[in-house]
Parts: sequence; structure tokens; C-alpha cells
Amino acid sequence: MPAPETNEKVMFRVIRAAANDGVGARLATLSLPKRASIDTPNFIGLTARGAVPHVTPDNVAQRSELGGVYIALEDFMETTKQKKSPPLLGMKSEDREPLHAFTAMPSHMFTVLGARRHPAINSPIGNAKDSISIFTSTGFQKLTNKDYCQCVDSVRPDVVIPLADMTYAQSTTFPETKRRTTVTSSKRQLRMVERTEDWLAEFFEESGDRDEGTATPSVFAPLLPISYPTQWDYIQQLEQDFAVKISGLAVYDADVLPDLSNHGPLVPLPRLSLDYTATPQEILRQIHLGMDIFTVSFLNGISDAGIALSFTFPPPSDLSAGIRPLGINMWTSDHETAVEPLVEGCKCYTCTKHHRAFLHHLLNAKEMLGWSLLQIHNYQVISDFFAGIRASLHAEPSKFEEYSDAFSLAYDSELPIGTGTRPRARGYHFKSRGGDDKMNPPAWARYEAAEGSDPALAGEMAGLAVTGAAAEGTETPLTPDADAEGLDKKGFAEIS
Repeated sequence: MPAPETNEKVMFRVIRAAANDGVGARLATLSLPKRASIDTPNFIGLTARGAVPHVTPDNVAQRSELGGVYIALEDFMETTKQKKSPPLLGMKSEDREPLHAFTAMPSHMFTVLGARRHPAINSPIGNAKDSISIFTSTGFQKLTNKDYCQCVDSVRPDVVIPLADMTYAQSTTFPETKRRTTVTSSKRQLRMVERTEDWLAEFFEESGDRDEGTATPSVFAPLLPISYPTQWDYIQQLEQDFAVKISGLAVYDADVLPDLSNHGPLVPLPRLSLDYTATPQEILRQIHLGMDIFTVSFLNGISDAGIALSFTFPPPSDLSAGIRPLGINMWTSDHETAVEPLVEGCKCYTCTKHHRAFLHHLLNAKEMLGWSLLQIHNYQVISDFFAGIRASLHAEPSKFEEYSDAFSLAYDSELPIGTGTRPRARGYHFKSRGGDDKMNPPAWARYEAAEGSDPALAGEMAGLAVTGAAAEGTETPLTPDADAEGLDKKGFAEIS
């Protein structure tokens, strides 16, 4: 189904769709001006401060098949008394877009700019009528819709997602990778819809004030993570007033996709998933519903945990081995002498140039190269996963549903948990909820901190000669138990 003729920014051509109404798994090609086209279903990388974690931009270009990245504006919006304007907004470049130049992004890759990280960090303060709360390196700050529009004009991303009034749950029974935006109050849901409508209208008003000839980014309008009836008026407004202005949809909850069949002008648009994907099975479910482009929220975290992904699509036909794990824990001692690739048959740089024993050593030595190699491998596994999905959709007849069912039978339903120490925490790791345990145990502790420890034994283990009161556990405390006068009476500091 061709894209609307009035949309000149994005060319989204559907090659094959599973359903005639356009809602369902579909094979397509997405083209953006000046960027390489990508086939969909596909995924884009999630960045931290504009970079794919652990991988430098040149290695992203050489060692991965990424066609685009998602960048959060809040990563760059820190301000202090001395620094009133973020450096990103002062970036000047004649031959490249400022966002591409500032992040050294490969020229063939497109950038998707959103206000908040994905997954977003919970804010202790709520959004206001004209602003949202963002988390920067200098704390939580307010970002108004007008300021956001000005930032978009300054950095010129390829795709921009207008502000949405999102509220993130402060507590949940789901693991972190399964956290969803849940709002139970019907009044709050209606306010989310009203604010998002107003902000989108204001966004296009600000866009209309640009000088003629100025390049404008493609706009992916947000669909909120609330029920379809609640946001029906908003989606209707997208269809009637903004269909010719928007180039795609940013979907925060995939379950709303089946209802898009009621809104014909929105059906041909590409759909970017900002829903949480905790497992590859969730990716398959969303593709079945009609999602095109993914931000795989578990990918960076699974690399941090020291897990090498090992699943394929279609899955192995031999089920005699039982349920297979989705990944391999590279921290275990099984890999100490294993001179074999992480995954047999994988064509990534890591698997063709190195072996498990080397990666296991790097992780245990806390060498950053270990996580870099692991990230390169995991990105290749996800790229091959999506390539297999596209091949199954292209087959005649389509094998997607058959292979998806087989995948659920062949693989575990949960990703494995790493047993080692993660790398140093970065911005997207931090959480604003109080009482959270630290991600990594402290590397250092007080000498006498261990409860019930033997000072003599501890000293011997440290290579010290322990004698006298310390060996008896009665060493004089460093903090005096009396005031100056009392110490003087006891003969403190007298020369004998």
C-alpha cells in the first residue's frame, strides 16, 4: 500500500502485507532523504548521550548493519549556572546536520530524536500543562514544548517525535525490562490525550514559522499507551487534520495497532515501536500486530549483563535437545578454555576473529573491550533475527506465523541473567525511585566492615603481621571515647 502522495519526507513502500486492511505483519522499505534505505521489519539502535553503548561510531558503521538510531534530547540538556546553553545547541556544521556532526553519526544512518530516553527514567515530579520533566546529568529539569521545537530546529534530526504527556509507573511487579506506562486514573488519561493533542498542534504551528527552504524533519506522531476508546478523538484528529503532515507513528503500546484499521489515512504510515520489548517473543508478537521498526529495549542491558545472544529465526528444526536458552552467560567458568566462537556459524566480527575464552577473560578482567565485542555480536544476532523474519514474510506462502510458533516452542520464554559485574553505570542505568539497590556491589569497603570478622585472620590474608591488641580484637578505637580533659588525665600523648 503506497504512502500518501502529499508526504514527501518519507517514502514507505509496503511490499507485502498479511492482511488486506493493512493491520498485520508486513514487509516494506523505508527511505529517508540523504540516508540509506532499510527493509522492515527492522530495528534501530538505542543510544546513550548520542552513542551506541560500548561501540564507537566507526565500528558501528563497519561492524553492524544498523540503519538508524534513537537519540534522547534529555541526554544533552544539562545546564548549570556557568553553562546556560547545552553544547549540542551551539553546534555549527555546514556540510552535515548538527546532530549528525555532534554525535559523529555515520552519514548513511538516520537519527530519530525523542525528548526522553527509552526506556524512560521515572520522574518524581509530574508533567505540567506546557512542559514535561526530563532527566539530565544535572538532575530533573522542565522542557517546554516551545523549547523542544527550538531544539529540533537547531539540531535537525531526520525524524522527530513530538512531545507526549507520558506518565511512568513508580512501582510495578514486572522486571525492569517489562516496565510499562500504566495510568489507572481516567482523569489522568484524558489529560494525557488533551495535552498531547495541544502539543502536537503547537509543534506544527512552530514548524510553520520556519523559513522557506529550511529542511524539516519527518514527524512521527505519538500514539499513547492507553485504551483505544480513550484516545479515539486524538487519533481521529491525526487522521483528519494531520495525516498530510505526519510521516509515521511512534507507538507506545502495540495493542492499539489493530484499531488503526478504522483510520485509513494512518494505515500506510510506518510504525516505530516505543513499547517495551523484554524478549524476542515480544518482538514477534508486535510484528504480528503490524509493527515495522523497533527500539529493542533489552539489547543494551543484555550486553551489559555479559550475555551473548544465541537465538535464530527460523529456529532450529531439531527439538530433541529440549528448550534452548536465548543467550549464553559468558561469565561462567565453562568458557575459560573454550576456543570456539560465541555462536557457531555467526558471521559477526567477534565470532570470526575471537573465541569464548578470550571474551570470558576480558569480562573477568573488567576490560571494556569485552563489552564492545559482546555488543557487536548481539547487534549482529538481532540483525540476523530480523533478516530471518523478513525472509519468512517474503516466502510464498508466508512462513512467519509457522516459524513464530516454532520459535516459542524451541526457546526459553525469558532471557538469561548474567552472574558477573556490569560495567560502570551510565545515564540510562539510573533510576529515580528511592531505596533501589546499587547495580554493582562496592569495590571497596571499610577494613572492619565485615560482621564477625577475625582481625588477625583478615590481616594475615592481607599480608600483614598482626600482633598485640589488634590480634586480640581489643585494639584502641580510632575515635576517642573521652573528651580532651579525660584524655589528659589518662596521660594521653605523654612521653614515657
